[in-house]
Amino acid sequence: MPLARTAPAVTLTTALTLTALAAFPFAAHADSSDPWVRGWGSNSGWQLGNGTASNIQQLTPTDVQGIARQDVQELAAGGADAAGSGTTATPATAFAVALLKDGTVMSWGSNGSGQTGNGTNTVQYSPAAVAGLWGVSQVAAGANHALAVRNGRVLSWGGNAAGQLGNGVAAADPTGVQRTPVSVQSLDRVVDVGAGCDFSVALRDNGTVWAWGSGTDGRLGTGDEKSSNTPKQVKDLGDVVAISVGCAHVLALGADGTVKSWGRNSDGQLGNDSTEKSPVPVTVQYLDTVAKVSATPYGGFAVLDDGSVRAWGDNSAGQLGDGTTDDRVTAVHVDGVRGVQEIAGGVDHTLAALDDGSVIAWGANGNGQLGNGRTSPSAVPVVALPAGSDIDHVATTTLGRSSFAY
Repeated sequence: MPLARTAPAVTLTTALTLTALAAFPFAAHADSSDPWVRGWGSNSGWQLGNGTASNIQQLTPTDVQGIARQDVQELAAGGADAAGSGTTATPATAFAVALLKDGTVMSWGSNGSGQTGNGTNTVQYSPAAVAGLWGVSQVAAGANHALAVRNGRVLSWGGNAAGQLGNGVAAADPTGVQRTPVSVQSLDRVVDVGAGCDFSVALRDNGTVWAWGSGTDGRLGTGDEKSSNTPKQVKDLGDVVAISVGCAHVLALGADGTVKSWGRNSDGQLGNDSTEKSPVPVTVQYLDTVAKVSATPYGGFAVLDDGSVRAWGDNSAGQLGDGTTDDRVTAVHVDGVRGVQEIAGGVDHTLAALDDGSVIAWGANGNGQLGNGRTSPSAVPVVALPAGSDIDHVATTTLGRSSFAY
């Protein structure tokens, strides 16, 4: 295009925006004053919250019904998409929870394990309040359970097959599933939580990290693979300022800027130049000046102080953004992506919110999870929402192909 040839110099963000607007006219008409949380991609579990009984995938961003971006403090999405057919079909478990700035929590989507916390196991097509929750400061969503922090204590609800609710109930107990919030035992002064596929993690205000649920592959970080239905302290770890939890591994950002990891490592998700699992924290290699960490189901991202990105772990769909489909056992540079405010990865795609209010995406796209109106994958970033969209945060379902921006 003449514009591209004559422009003396453009940033990647600008170039991507211009390309997207030219290729996809819908983006040019995106209304930056639209107040709603946006969702797109797979909707097999009604996790997009658009208020209809139709669970058709959405190839471009649509409104999550009744939730304004300015009212949301944090959004967490969990679960997986429906898979297979006939006798081999697996139902969707995908759902989402949104913490509002007034301290209440909304939820929507699949609910077979009570993961929306509404007291039933009936699917929820649009957001509704989680009963009895107020004064909440943090939320998290796992494969089929959710967590909330209130006054330094952790509440949990949903599936409990591995003891991930942390309420001391044996996993085999028929009362294990909790359709409304219950208290996690013996844990206070919590400032953040994260939920994996079948375990949970909490960061206390003294910089220590605690975990409960399945201990397979050492994901609890206690030095062994024992499971626990009550919190246990992660070994040899302190001065942690942030945590992020994958399906079966954990990332922890230290006050000194180093990143520790533990748990499953079959895809290199620990970033320590190995594929051996670790039941104790190890160091993610080749990182410095890290501002934020974000675990994907089987990998991780680090946003550096300058807004650039490093990535490691599963890359089977090109979701690390390094131009290959090779798994990475140490952190690699994501070329050209700058100005990143927040990054999130689903099972096979990645989203990034940039400092100009836009959202870019790359990786697999079979369910429209990149948000660019197509279903073809992209090894390089495409624009889901253009500059000026007033987006600061992004989220994806734990094991699914759904995207959110707010």
